[in-house]
Amino acid sequence: MIERFSPTGTILRMHLETIATITSPDLDWQQEALCAQTGADFFFPEPGSSVREAKRICGLCPIRSACLEYALDNDERFGVWGGLSEKERLELRRTSR
Repeated sequence: MIERFSPTGTILRMHLETIATITSPDLDWQQEALCAQTGADFFFPEPGSSVREAKRICGLCPIRSACLEYALDNDERFGVWGGLSEKERLELRRTSR
């Protein structure tokens, strides 16, 4: 009903601005991440593929801990984050409860 009386796109724009304000964490650290310079293929491999190369790159990354913290805080379920695979992050969550 409100949309009918609002200028086109106003409600959507207000909604998106609100979401961005509420949910956007500080992601500046991602610009310094080695994975941002390498590409996502290593960090989001096909099921059953090796994550060895992604973990090697993570091991050299200066912001590895910020990456892992982000993944755990945001329940990232896929890919290698902070040097840990999906299974390793799941195990870490289970043991830290």
